[in-house]
Amino acid sequence: MKLKYLSAPYILWMTLFVVAPVVIVAVYAFSNAQGGFTFDNFSKMGDYVSVFSRSFLLAGISTVICIIIGYPIAYILSKERTYLQRILIMLIMLPMWMNFLLRTYAWMSILENTGLLNRFLSLLGLPTVAIINTPGAIVIGMVYNFLPFMILPIYSVIVKIDRSLIEAAQDLGAGTVTVFRRVIFPLSLPGVFSGVTMVFVPAVSTFVISQLLGGGANMLLGDLIEMQFLGAAYNPHLGSAIALVMMVIVMICMWLMNKFGAGGEEAVML
Repeated sequence: MKLKYLSAPYILWMTLFVVAPVVIVAVYAFSNAQGGFTFDNFSKMGDYVSVFSRSFLLAGISTVICIIIGYPIAYILSKERTYLQRILIMLIMLPMWMNFLLRTYAWMSILENTGLLNRFLSLLGLPTVAIINTPGAIVIGMVYNFLPFMILPIYSVIVKIDRSLIEAAQDLGAGTVTVFRRVIFPLSLPGVFSGVTMVFVPAVSTFVISQLLGGGANMLLGDLIEMQFLGAAYNPHLGSAIALVMMVIVMICMWLMNKFGAGGEEAVML
């Protein structure tokens, strides 16, 4: 048997569960209830500009916060001893072993008006805060759930940087700040772009976090798509159009990640 035939199960699997669903979504997106070709589904998306803007805004804020928190953590991790790195990485990954829905429910019990956070503030004699069912709660849920996807790519790139480049910069008189600014940070950009993609894409399309922590009052794109397929406003053609636009955004993000990632690898080689 030729080796090329061994790939037949994989090709069949990809055709049935990847290619076919994408084709079905595209067909629904460019058709109406009567099966005729139309662009009306895309024109109707103009009624949901606020949902798009809110989704991209909250996803962008969450991504920026993940960079601000995740980059220092990844940098500190790369400086630790190997055995300590493994322990710390395991601790970062540990929450991800728990079900995504359960993690979000846990934040509901923390942020709700009678939750752990407000109880703690009351014990300290401080005023309570109303965070649940607000965009802030959604951002907190996104940052908590997607932060590891920012830390790990950045860490994996920084830890592989050739130490001789850092030593050469130090030999030429560069200080710690200059070494970081001129050597480490530029070479770590592929990890940053990879982390941005891995955080922004799921954040902009999430619906569980917005439903549980946002109380349904702050609809995001994921909620809108779910509503078109499962909600009272049943319109799979419009839902498919929105999903198709989201797939295009994902493809653009992946293209950018591959482009900057390749550029970073070339920089490391130089």
